[in-house]
Amino acid sequence: MPPGLFPEEPSETRIEILKATYSALCEHGYADLTIERIGQHFPKSTSLVYHHYEGKDELLLDFLSYLLEDAEENLGTDAAANAHERLQMIFDQVFTQEKSSEEIAFQQAMAWMRAQATTDEEYRHHFTQHDRFFRDQLADIIRDGIEEGEFKEVDPEQMGIALHTILSGTMAQQVTSDVDLSTLRAEAEAYVEARLLAEGR
Repeated sequence: MPPGLFPEEPSETRIEILKATYSALCEHGYADLTIERIGQHFPKSTSLVYHHYEGKDELLLDFLSYLLEDAEENLGTDAAANAHERLQMIFDQVFTQEKSSEEIAFQQAMAWMRAQATTDEEYRHHFTQHDRFFRDQLADIIRDGIEEGEFKEVDPEQMGIALHTILSGTMAQQVTSDVDLSTLRAEAEAYVEARLLAEGR
C-alpha cells in the first residue's frame, strides 16, 4: 500500500471501507471485484458496506475521489527541492522498474477503471479531474523552475500537458505491454533537456 494512503487503524467507517476496497482491488482487480470480496477485507459486517454504497461502481467512484483528496495533500515531492529536482522525483516514481506485486496489481486495477471512462460519464468525470490536477501540478513545477532560472521560458500549461501525457502513457504501458522503462526514461530526460532545461543546467 502506498505510504500514508490510509491510516493503520481508520477511525471513520468510510475510510475503513475504502481501505478494504484498495486491498480487494489489488487481490482481485476491477473485473472480479464485488462488494462481498471487499467485505472479506473489511473488519465489520459486509452489510455495512451496502449501507453506505448501493454497488461496486458507486463505491469505486468514491474511492477515486479519496485518491484525489490524498494526492492534493501529498503529491510525493519535496517542497524544499528546486523545480528540476521535484520533476526528477516524479520521474523516479513513474519510471522505476522496482514495483511490488501489490503496486503492479493496483496499477492494473486503475487501468481497468480508466477504461470504464470510455463509456461511463461518471468515471470520465473523475479521471478528467485526476488528469487536470496532475497537469496543473506539473505546470506549477515548471512555473517555479522558470522563476528559479532552471527552466526556459516555455508555456507551463502546455509543457504540463506534454509531460503528463508522457508519464501517464508510461504507466499505461507498464500494465498493458512489455516495455523497457530505462529507454522511456532516457527519451523523457532528452525531451526535458531539449525543451525545458535552461542553458548551462
